[in-house]
Amino acid sequence: MKSIVRDAVVSAAPSTSLADIAQLMADETVGSVVIVDGERPQGIVTDRDIALATAAHGTDPESATAADVMSDDIVTVDADSGIFEVLRAMTEANVRRIPATDADGDLAGIVTFDDFVVLLGRELKLLGEVVEAEIPLYEHT
Repeated sequence: MKSIVRDAVVSAAPSTSLADIAQLMADETVGSVVIVDGERPQGIVTDRDIALATAAHGTDPESATAADVMSDDIVTVDADSGIFEVLRAMTEANVRRIPATDADGDLAGIVTFDDFVVLLGRELKLLGEVVEAEIPLYEHT
């Protein structure tokens, strides 16, 4: 799985304001921030979490913190997990992003559903090239 684990994870402390989390997302062009205590994942805040908290519930983004809105029942996978194990964990937890941890439980990366879509696209392209190399050419009329 290491081929699709993004090791550059955008993270912040639980005390970070929602305004700062939103700015971090904008600066880093990401839709989620992993909330860490030290190096250990504690939760995730998504752009949707911020939108719902502020627009739907009227939460002040300057005074509310990541800890106030984060999904704190975080599911992680070992950075050495296989692809199917990660997909199973994502499916069972009904999440599109899952942090990967090292042997010490520290944040080592993140895998997103989009990463799997890109991987599948690459694999299908390679399969198509193999098939094309094996079939005779035909003319279009």
